[in-house]
Amino acid sequence: MQRIFPKGTQPDQIAKAISVLVRDLNPEVSWEVTIKAFKPRRSNQQCRYLFGVIYPWILELGGEALRGYTKEDLHEFWLGDHFGWEVIEIFGKKKHRPLRRSSKLTKQEFNDFLQHIEVRCAELGIVIPEVQYG
Repeated sequence: MQRIFPKGTQPDQIAKAISVLVRDLNPEVSWEVTIKAFKPRRSNQQCRYLFGVIYPWILELGGEALRGYTKEDLHEFWLGDHFGWEVIEIFGKKKHRPLRRSSKLTKQEFNDFLQHIEVRCAELGIVIPEVQYG
C-alpha cells in the first residue's frame, strides 16, 4: 500500500494516518515500512511533447544528417548528451549507454532535460516550437 501526504501535512497527522494503515496488519507476516520524500514523476504531457513534437521536429529539420534515424535513436543520444555516457562491453564489443534513463525523472528533472535539448538544438540552428506542458 502507498499513501502520499501533501506538502504541509504535519508529522503528527502523518503518524496518526500511518497507525491506522498498519493496525490491521497480520502479525504472523514480516513487514517492511518505508517513508521517503515524494517527488512527482515526469508527466504524460511532457512525454507526449518530447516524442510527439520535439523529436519529430528535429528529425524533420535535421535533413540528410538524420535520415534513417528514429525518435528512439534521438532519445538515446539526448539522454547520453545530457546525463553522460558509460561504456559497457557485450560479447567483446564496447557500447555507449546513457548514465540515466528518463522514466524515473521528476517533473523538474525532465524539464531540465527538455531545456538541454532545446538549447543544444538552437546551437545547431534548430528552433524547437514552444508548447505548454506540465
